[in-house]
Amino acid sequence: QVQLVESGGGLVQAGGSLRLSCAASGRTFSSYAMGWFRQAPGKEREFVAAISWSGGSTYYADSVKGRFTISRDNAKNTVTLQMNSLKPEDTAVYYCAAGPWGGRKLPVEYDYWGQGTQVTVSS
Repeated sequence: QVQLVESGGGLVQAGGSLRLSCAASGRTFSSYAMGWFRQAPGKEREFVAAISWSGGSTYYADSVKGRFTISRDNAKNTVTLQMNSLKPEDTAVYYCAAGPWGGRKLPVEYDYWGQGTQVTVSS
């Protein structure tokens, strides 16, 4: 069982940066692959980035590649999404998720979810 809590969302101007964090409870955090998803109003939840259990492999949606960076610290049970060069189309609720397999891009492939944190990018 893993419980996830996101933080770090907020309002930022286009071109700015935000750093999202996801704190996990449970002693088995390091055995889970982690992912970040986002959901804008009226749209389906979409994949943003993922990282393997070891942190050795990372995966990104084309829309964020080169701007976002996912990382994890298994000693601190945290996963982070550094978001740079933000655009208005990045506005959404961002969720972190934990699952058994690395690099998965579908929400159904993740077992545990946080409550989400709002990111708003103004133009």
